[in-house]
Amino acid sequence: MRINQYISSSGFCSRRQASRHITAGHVLVNGQTATHNYFVTEDDYVEVAGQPIVPKTQNIYIALNKPSGIICTASPAVEHNIIDFLSYPERIFPVGRLDKDTEGLLLLTNDGSIVNALMKQENHQEKEYNVTVNKKLTNTFLADLANGVDIYNPRKKDYTKTAPCPVRQLDDYTFSITLSQGLNRQIRRMCRRFQYTVVHLQRIRIKHIELGSLPSGQWRYLTDEEILQLI
Repeated sequence: MRINQYISSSGFCSRRQASRHITAGHVLVNGQTATHNYFVTEDDYVEVAGQPIVPKTQNIYIALNKPSGIICTASPAVEHNIIDFLSYPERIFPVGRLDKDTEGLLLLTNDGSIVNALMKQENHQEKEYNVTVNKKLTNTFLADLANGVDIYNPRKKDYTKTAPCPVRQLDDYTFSITLSQGLNRQIRRMCRRFQYTVVHLQRIRIKHIELGSLPSGQWRYLTDEEILQLI
């Protein structure tokens, strides 16, 4: 974990304030002045302005291959919620969501500091999906998706044009699409605009984290390298 997040996760101060302490030379790791890119291990002793930093809990980062039918909510009142499905022994929550009928990569964590970095539209974090539709693809349809689609936004009561995005045909009925937006049911609505119906939707990548060969319903911890790039 980076030194500024390590300090922030302890409750000592915000991550931004931690970075200021590092710049000012107030942060020591094992008695040595810390740099901004230092990655803290469990054996390190960290001080800020002479005060020892004790982490509250170890941060948890999980990649799940969510099956269809599971709902991305932590509410125990909702049947088939993601927390009951995972049955993880510590408190965690999903980062973002996938529709009930959508499968694929979902991140869960106890680290609230990563949510904005991953989910805010202005951060332009890529999310890649494989999409199967109900009739044969055409070059015109794929080009229209890539160029942006006017879809109705019920909150604004107006049409919103989706951002241009990479689209790649995989077979006669399946294509890959990479989004940096998070509009509600965006891919399904984009396809419906051209009279296509999505019959299977799977997220295969979030930023640098890939679903790979992880079986449906199974999960794994993120690697140290994945966490380092995540935060």
